[in-house]
Amino acid sequence: MEFRLIERLRELTAQPRDDVRIGIGDDAAVLAPPPGKELVVAIDTLVEGVHFPPGTAAADIGWKALAVNLSDLAAMGASPAWALLALTLPSADAAFVEGFAEGFAKLAQPHRLALVGGDTTRGPLTISVAVHGFVPPGQALTRAGARVGDAVLVTGTLGDAAAGLHALQHPPRDDDGRAGLRGFLIERFNRPTPRLAVGTALRGQATACVDVSDGLLADLGHICVASGVAAE
Repeated sequence: MEFRLIERLRELTAQPRDDVRIGIGDDAAVLAPPPGKELVVAIDTLVEGVHFPPGTAAADIGWKALAVNLSDLAAMGASPAWALLALTLPSADAAFVEGFAEGFAKLAQPHRLALVGGDTTRGPLTISVAVHGFVPPGQALTRAGARVGDAVLVTGTLGDAAAGLHALQHPPRDDDGRAGLRGFLIERFNRPTPRLAVGTALRGQATACVDVSDGLLADLGHICVASGVAAE
């Protein structure tokens, strides 16, 4: 199972990257960070029943597992390059493996992100992904740069994912004419869009940045604490 999954992911995420000297297939990857860049690294873990409901489509899980990590890179203003994957499955399931690989790769491909290593084991469904990206020296966006007088701005819309989860958990008994809206919100929950282009565009423009994953007030609070300021 492990080799089939990793090989399938390698096939789907194969990228012509000169900085991957040795990728999947050896005991470890050998990578060559480009000169004049700083390395940015993030990792997240998703657990069934905590971060996604049981029964979620495998392709959606694959997409989301990568998306939440790429959102962290976006918040730092980084461009993605490489990923590592650790996948725990309760049993060997060829259909799940194929669906997960397709969802993961569909998001990885347009960003030229290469999967350079992975591991699988048996247990409750759990996915950990680590991503690596680059920023020019001194240009990473952080939580600690906000200043008195700065405006607080948000990209995108707030609450879509929470509304999508609610729609999944409380399906209507009868047709209420809002199936299209529910489908849109559920898609936003299952397949969030990392704002990588926005993140790189904000380098040198924004004084501070954070990925809004815990809610606006909580994550704005993280910026305030790190920057030693308040918000009103």
